[in-house]
Amino acid sequence: MSSLVVPPLFARLAGAERVLLAGAGGGFDVYAGLPLAMALRGMGKEVHLANLSFSDLDGLDIDDWIEPSLAAVTPDSPGGEGYFPERTLARWLAAQGIPSTVYAFPRIGVQPLRAAYQTLVRRHELDAIVLVDGGTDILMRGDEAGVGTPEEDMASLAAVAGLSGVDRVVVSLGFGIDAFHGVSHADVLENLAALQREGGYLGALSIPPDSPEALAYLDAVAHAQASTPLRPSIVNGQIAAAVRGEFGNVHVTTRTGDSELFVNPLMAVYFTVDLMCLARTVKYLDQLERTRTMTEIAYAIEDYRDLVIRRPRRSLPH
Repeated sequence: MSSLVVPPLFARLAGAERVLLAGAGGGFDVYAGLPLAMALRGMGKEVHLANLSFSDLDGLDIDDWIEPSLAAVTPDSPGGEGYFPERTLARWLAAQGIPSTVYAFPRIGVQPLRAAYQTLVRRHELDAIVLVDGGTDILMRGDEAGVGTPEEDMASLAAVAGLSGVDRVVVSLGFGIDAFHGVSHADVLENLAALQREGGYLGALSIPPDSPEALAYLDAVAHAQASTPLRPSIVNGQIAAAVRGEFGNVHVTTRTGDSELFVNPLMAVYFTVDLMCLARTVKYLDQLERTRTMTEIAYAIEDYRDLVIRRPRRSLPH
C-alpha cells in the first residue's frame, strides 16, 4: 500500500539492490537521472548508468565494446572532444570518486537495443531498470497533436518492455521543455491521469534545491556545459535553472536565443510511472518490435500518426 510518507517510486525500488538508470531519449538524458542515482546510492544500492547515445561512438577502441550494440565508456575512452556526454559524465563521476563507467547504446532499433539491455541485466544481475527522459516525449501515446521527438524514447520503451525478470519504471524530468517541439502539456497531464486510473502513475517528486542530490546534479550539469561549450544541454540547462529557483525567460545557452522560455518549478519535478502500464498506452509499440534501425522506428511512428485520429491541441487553462 502506498503512503504519503514514502513516495511510491522509492517504495517500488526499496527491494532492488542493483539498479540501472538509463537515458531513454539520447543526448544528455542520462544527466536527468543523476539526482535519483545519487539518492539510490545514498540508500546503499548499486547503481549503474547508461544512455542511448547521440555521440560518434566509432572512435572508441575495440576494447570499449562489450558487443556491437553496447559500449562501456570510461573517462579515458577515445572520441571527439566537442560532444561526448557519456565520457563527460564518466569524467565527472571519476572526479567525485564514484564508479565511472557509463554504458552507451548506439541509435539502433528495438531488437539490438533489447539485446544490449539483456546483456546489462545479466552482467550486473540487475533487479530494476529506470528509464529516464529529459522532457516528456516518453509519455506520449501517439495520438496527440504533437509528440515531440519520440523515436529514441519509444525505442528504449519498447526494448525494456520486452525484458523479463526485472522491475521497470519510467521517470520524466523537465515538464514543459518539450513545448519547443510541439508537445501540449495538457496532453501530458491527461496521459498521466489515464495512467493514474490504471494504477500506473507513481507520483511526482521535486528535487529539493539544498539537497546533496541537487548539488551534485547542478555541479555535473555545470561541468558538462563547460566541457561541451558548442553543444551544451538545453534540457538540463533549463532543469538546473529551475532547481536553482530561476523563473521565466531564462537562457543558459545561446542555442535558445530565439526562443521564449518558461523556466519554472515544475521542470524540477520527477513524474514517475510504471513502465509496462505506460507501454500498454502506446498502441503502435508492437509495430516497433522487429525494428533494427532508428529509421524503421521513425517510419513506423509516422505511419501510425497518418492513420490515427489525433486529439485536438489544447493549452493549459491556467
